[in-house]
Amino acid sequence: MSDEAQDLQARLAAKLDGRDGQGPKGIDMTRAPELMDDREVFRGPIFVIDQQRVAMFRRDGSKETIDRQLIRHDPCVVMLVHDCAADAYLLTREYRVGAQAYVFGLPAGFIDPGESPVKAVLRELREETGLVPGPEDASASESHLDPEDGWIDAAPDVYSSLGMSDELGHIMVLHLRRWHQGSTDFDPGEHIQSAWVSWQELCAAGVADAKAVVAIQHEAIRRLQKD
Repeated sequence: MSDEAQDLQARLAAKLDGRDGQGPKGIDMTRAPELMDDREVFRGPIFVIDQQRVAMFRRDGSKETIDRQLIRHDPCVVMLVHDCAADAYLLTREYRVGAQAYVFGLPAGFIDPGESPVKAVLRELREETGLVPGPEDASASESHLDPEDGWIDAAPDVYSSLGMSDELGHIMVLHLRRWHQGSTDFDPGEHIQSAWVSWQELCAAGVADAKAVVAIQHEAIRRLQKD
């Protein structure tokens, strides 16, 4: 976070504090809460659930304890892919358990340990759609995007659901000047369809995943500024 952003957050915190930001029970929000207990109660292949007890301090020195459940989830990437020459966007469809249905969306995936968000974007794009930036006879890098092949426009990082999960989504728009089609490499049980669509078709597709919506809205702002 830049110094300017930190200064702004400090000013906003002070402004809220001046309007009884300490809360109805006198909670001192200038003092960080204390994690008193953290127990793992479930572990699955995708996420872990912890039962936590947290102490929130009051201005009179006393404290209040609250219980929360935290879903621990690896950080992820979501990418909106734009073919600059055709002015087309990559739309996907796959089964999503939250919706209990096949839904339209954007390429996405987990960030592997030690992997940068950009590297994860390029890897997941290749694995899920077979799309590789650059000409077919070039040796594509999975760690960065060559400026001749396109550029990445980073949207704000967002948490999926701050009230219960630590999943952080890194959202990017890939503007590709050159690309070629390779083979996909799906995970077991993963079945994804993908196709290029127009901007109007993308907006009308009914994409409902929050992180994908952020990516589409970020691109909508760029298109408005361009026009």
